[in-house]
Amino acid sequence: MLLLPPLPPLPEVLIECPRFSFVKRRADGSVDFVSPVPCPYNYGSIPGLVADDGDPLDAVVLGARLARGQRVRLPVVGVLGFVDSGRGDPKVIFGAAPMSAAERAGLESFFRVYALFKRGLHLLRGNDTDTRFTGWLPVPSVSSAS
Repeated sequence: MLLLPPLPPLPEVLIECPRFSFVKRRADGSVDFVSPVPCPYNYGSIPGLVADDGDPLDAVVLGARLARGQRVRLPVVGVLGFVDSGRGDPKVIFGAAPMSAAERAGLESFFRVYALFKRGLHLLRGNDTDTRFTGWLPVPSVSSAS
């Protein structure tokens, strides 16, 4: 089972890849890869929290396009289980309102396709290719620390 670190009530999210961007960046701003299709979500990380893969905990922000480098605080509306190169890499989903069934289905579809693309990228890079969407995880209770 993928485990999440405790989350503050409204975690800060750093946007690394604005909605509709082709370039996937790391938290330090360096390019991770260029996608053949744009990302339909604002993608970033939660500074100070680390996933099992050793990278900052991934965050997806629903809604309008946000600027790269922008920091936002929104409620957690879901947690998507994901394994990347054999290591836990959950995606914490943020939104101003609870997810609709369409948003939930869209996220599932996107991350299933994303996993296929990442497996190919890992194969080219000589990494473990165990990369997959694993389902929805329970939304964790928030910690009292912020």
